[in-house]
Amino acid sequence: MEMENHSIDFTFMNRKFSDDSIVTDDSSAAFSVCNSDRSGEFSPPSSESHRRRQRLTTTENSNDLIPYLVSLLDESTYSIEVQKQAAMEIRLLSKNKPENRIEIAKAGAIKPLISLISSSDLELQEYGVTAVLNLSLCDENKDLIASSGAIKPLVTALKSGTPTAKENSACALLRLSQIEDLKIEIGRSGAIPLLVNLLETGGFRAKKDASTALYALCSSKENKIRAVQSGIMKPLVELMADFESDMVDKSGYVMNLLMSVAESKSTVVEEGGVPVLVEIVEVGTQRQKEIAVSILLQICEESVVYRTMVAREGAVPPLVALLQTKMKGRGKEKVEALIELLRKPRRRLQEEEEVGSNEM
Repeated sequence: MEMENHSIDFTFMNRKFSDDSIVTDDSSAAFSVCNSDRSGEFSPPSSESHRRRQRLTTTENSNDLIPYLVSLLDESTYSIEVQKQAAMEIRLLSKNKPENRIEIAKAGAIKPLISLISSSDLELQEYGVTAVLNLSLCDENKDLIASSGAIKPLVTALKSGTPTAKENSACALLRLSQIEDLKIEIGRSGAIPLLVNLLETGGFRAKKDASTALYALCSSKENKIRAVQSGIMKPLVELMADFESDMVDKSGYVMNLLMSVAESKSTVVEEGGVPVLVEIVEVGTQRQKEIAVSILLQICEESVVYRTMVAREGAVPPLVALLQTKMKGRGKEKVEALIELLRKPRRRLQEEEEVGSNEM
């Protein structure tokens, strides 16, 4: 899609600027990942119509807009309302175009924006969070954002911010977690229990952002343990049980990732996960079925009790039916292995008991 390049002359805070160097592109693919900065999600101090009336058709060219906006973020000099307007403008300028994000970071915006995230004014905090998120969409900015101390303020906003601030904090932490060395730091900052809570109590967008962030963070064993201990299996099971939630796949991937944690298997069972997983094998999409099979296989591998439970739930017929489809490779092997386990739980129990008695 061709980008639109508009030269617009306008007045901001009684100063005139030309933004011919600032390109807007609403089709930015970066937001297809987080989908976190949407038009109209803010209630600006002045309406969009009023802002448009401020635009002028004659003014001299100037590239001073971004540095000027950054200067207005100084809390020791300017009022909260001025900071809000400046942060909102930075958020809009950084919304779509990587070049803008780089220029804003170069102008020194990151540290003052992070300071806004710690503001007691929730609206100002929200503007700061979203601007930092937008800047984090540019890979060149992520290290600077992290080294400037963004993680703890983002976790604070995740805990006590507005719904939008919480969602955008989750997405900003997701962006930072793409730096491998930051995964543990983010986990130790207290983010994971808050992300689990957002997964359980947030709206659809919040659940999606939280699940994606948790999936990224839980590539670390330490964070996997934190997630399980934070009660993640309950919302995961609930979301997987709700085929209308559009969260079955995402939740399944997160649950499958956590199966390497010893206590995860018993927790899934305790939260009523077995009938949910069996139902997915029966009526889910092909991908959902394969995820469910992978989880069930890991639950059943070391427990005859769980094998019996899964078999009694009626898992074998849909597994056999699944095997009749055009499955190949590792997915087919997992189905065959799970069927084998479920068909012979008693024989395997006897074998295990015999091995145990011989070792005594």
